[in-house]
Amino acid sequence: MQKLAVIGASYLQLPLVRKARELGLYTLCFAWAEGAVCKDEADEFFPISIVEKEQVLEICQQKQINGICTIASDVAAPTVAFVAEQMGLVGNSYEVAVRANNKYLMRNAFRKAGVPCPAYLVVTTSENLNLDFCLPVIVKPTDRSGSLGITKVEKWEDLSPAVDNALNCSFKHEAIVEEYIEGREISVEFISFNGKHYPLQITDKVTTEAPHFVELEHHQPADLSEKQYLEVYDLTSQALDALGVTNGASHSEYKITPDGRIVVMEIGARMGGDFIGSDLVQLSTGYDYLKGVIEVALGTFAEPVFGDRHCSGVYFLCKETDYLLSVIKNSTLPQIIRAEVTDDELRHVRCSADRSGYVLYQSNKKLEL
Repeated sequence: MQKLAVIGASYLQLPLVRKARELGLYTLCFAWAEGAVCKDEADEFFPISIVEKEQVLEICQQKQINGICTIASDVAAPTVAFVAEQMGLVGNSYEVAVRANNKYLMRNAFRKAGVPCPAYLVVTTSENLNLDFCLPVIVKPTDRSGSLGITKVEKWEDLSPAVDNALNCSFKHEAIVEEYIEGREISVEFISFNGKHYPLQITDKVTTEAPHFVELEHHQPADLSEKQYLEVYDLTSQALDALGVTNGASHSEYKITPDGRIVVMEIGARMGGDFIGSDLVQLSTGYDYLKGVIEVALGTFAEPVFGDRHCSGVYFLCKETDYLLSVIKNSTLPQIIRAEVTDDELRHVRCSADRSGYVLYQSNKKLEL
């Protein structure tokens, strides 16, 4: 039986563990025990931090794994790459994974390759900030996701507090201040194998807008023209090459400006979270994205084959969307695939962790709730 190591054991990794077991694989899961919902479903669980790459490597070598992967986790991606590189398994290089996990290094790679991205400045202190671009700006940690630590700044007196907030959220105590790009938000799912990139789907996003831009809805396919789809896919391939991504899933985020300019905001060398990769792609395209990620890790990947096309999406419950509470508790709509209240307290959201539930759907057109 082939062995697959999964880095991370939170609810984010649960679909991956279940898919691996469905495929007849022996699963080994690594993460802190607290919140590790996968520990009861994996064949073996190791209570080791996902950033302890040398410890993870030692166990993976002992167990003679055949592949290693993660989904929806930027923090886990460098450990996945490190182990794969050291063991001669399929994956991105460790250098690439670190670059894709740091927004400043990522921007540098984009700028060098001529990939359009916002103007930016990396900072490690909120004192004596000297920007060569105008307000408004976006301030964010260089190494976090899930909208954590993100603030839109429109007044100079708010810049230093926003930087302090981002620095406090950053693992490396490092923040990036970037030009604010006006426009609609989309994200793009790709899968890559041996340097060849395959487009899967584009997602429309709805967020809370300023100041924190937390995602409230995702819908597939995005409402774009065929020409825009081709432009986005071509730009994504360029951006992945600029980062050096060669293997596995990727989640790219873009702004499309009112005049039609497409700007890369950031790229993660992993599938999108918020059910985008684990559920929405297969619901909208018929392609089993989870299986594809596992096949890449094992070196058995085949070019994606798509099935019936549908619309799919997710709505998130929070104080801003409290109308969803009755939908989750009372709706019998056949389009709803799954709905759940995960926290009885509804909060105004500052990051994705503040959300309290979701509604997941598949339909013949975008489901308006």
